[in-house]
Amino acid sequence: MKHSHTVAAALVVAMTAALAGPAAAEPNTGAVATADDPVTHKENDRVPEGAAWTQHYFPSSDGSDVQLHADVLLPEGLATGAKVPVILSAGAYFGHSGQMGLEGWKHTGPSNRFHDLIKGTDLFKRGYALVMVDVRGFGGSTGCLDFAGPGEQADVKAAIGWAASRPWSTGAVGMYGKSYDAITGLIGNNLDQDALKAVVAQEPIWDLYRNIRSNGVPRSTGVTVADTYNKIAGLPPMPDDDPRYRANATYEKTHPLCAAENTIGYQTGDRESAYWKARDLAEHAKGSDTPLFVTQGLLEWNTEPEAIQEYLANHQGPERGWLGPWDHVRGNDRIADGRLAMGREGWFKETMSFYDHYLKGIKPSVDHPAYAIQDSTGKWRAQDTWPVADRSATLRLPGGSYLDDGAEGGPTAGNTFVRWSKPLARTTRVTGTPRISLTTRQHGNIMIKLYDVAPDGTAVMFDEQVSVLDTGKTAFDLKSTDWTLPAGHSLAVEIGTIQPAGDWLDTPTRQTINVTGPRLELALNNPADDTPTQGDPAPYLDTYRKTWTKKLPIGTPAFTVPTGKR
Repeated sequence: MKHSHTVAAALVVAMTAALAGPAAAEPNTGAVATADDPVTHKENDRVPEGAAWTQHYFPSSDGSDVQLHADVLLPEGLATGAKVPVILSAGAYFGHSGQMGLEGWKHTGPSNRFHDLIKGTDLFKRGYALVMVDVRGFGGSTGCLDFAGPGEQADVKAAIGWAASRPWSTGAVGMYGKSYDAITGLIGNNLDQDALKAVVAQEPIWDLYRNIRSNGVPRSTGVTVADTYNKIAGLPPMPDDDPRYRANATYEKTHPLCAAENTIGYQTGDRESAYWKARDLAEHAKGSDTPLFVTQGLLEWNTEPEAIQEYLANHQGPERGWLGPWDHVRGNDRIADGRLAMGREGWFKETMSFYDHYLKGIKPSVDHPAYAIQDSTGKWRAQDTWPVADRSATLRLPGGSYLDDGAEGGPTAGNTFVRWSKPLARTTRVTGTPRISLTTRQHGNIMIKLYDVAPDGTAVMFDEQVSVLDTGKTAFDLKSTDWTLPAGHSLAVEIGTIQPAGDWLDTPTRQTINVTGPRLELALNNPADDTPTQGDPAPYLDTYRKTWTKKLPIGTPAFTVPTGKR
């Protein structure tokens, strides 16, 4: 179909051709799609090859006046009446002028955020549609941004229902994303929508509160994340975007309270407030059963492994996962030298096998492991679930005291103390989510660090967490981990003030904190029982070790880590 805004140009080209001889190839016009007038790659080079792009607007599901925008990519040449399953992604990064900032495009077009998925899977030849929905406040959608809140949850619900009800849709929807749009995938699972058949979520946040505040201690993310998304919401449309998109994209600029309300929300301190309870995705996962395929970097610096075990325990449906010692990357990402960032081949093959199974009913031809786990040695193993522990231990540690001064230092400076285990008799893995409990008589702050210590005192910090202290007993989870302690190494537990090297914004009390009765709960597993699976070490593991290794003076052993039988 010829686009009305290019008809005049086409006539000029035809008349010139009649006078000048054979015509050159028709130039790429940067054509703009509408709901009824699809655009292909030939007409707009921002459209992926093999796709036909259309744009659509539809209401959110909460009864408000919020209008959502969707870019739809269908297989080019899809026959009238033909239907395909839908891969849906909903989030903040699909604006036409750029994902997180202006990207210098010459004309409008659909976001290239998941062109790697399109190319890596041959998505349109496989008979899938890709739908990218701007949640409220972003791209071509109206409304104030509401990161993972009730408004955004209503948007995800509307997006699933809309994608399932299109005349070109089979009604089967799968969600896909990384980071922000992985969070909306978790939201989709929690909403219990019949049309949602599968979710692939790479590096999500499982509970928003724990990413912004650690057991009452605010983090810098409470400022930086709010500021980042306020700026993304304020990105301008492209000059050639359609009038409705342009009008919607100015919503944030003409409603200044949107940014203010978003910032204030992140500053809410009460864990039990309605604001944070609405965003506790792990809690809301109770009883959910959408097939789920997740990745989690256990050494993540952005979307940390907090509440993942709780979420997976509350989820009752089929699960797949890749977990290991990487940072904030996708399953298919490669570093500069060509190595896979996670270390495991086959991300797109496993992803499409997962979607084919649950969206098309095609039985997998390869028996992929439910969970592929890489531990701190760089070795991969297959498991039916995660975590797997053959024993648990509650380690009783001697108490001590420290000065809550928020300064660098350590035991010699008096602002931390360290308790050591006896050298391990056998190699032992710490897995799952460690938990600490202790008693104090003072208000203050506390940081817990776990170290893997070699016989010469070379120590790698492999887990940490902080909390505010009230008088009496305090208990909290550390970050989830999967770290193997070699035979002959010791586990060291450092307890003290919050060190300034992290991103916590604590207020030191400058009191001496007396700690009594500390207990460390660990889930332990014997690596000798592992079932190996393919994969290489994640390159980030070496970077992490170099960054977080130091010398600790060997202390007197005060407890024993049970290593089980041979």
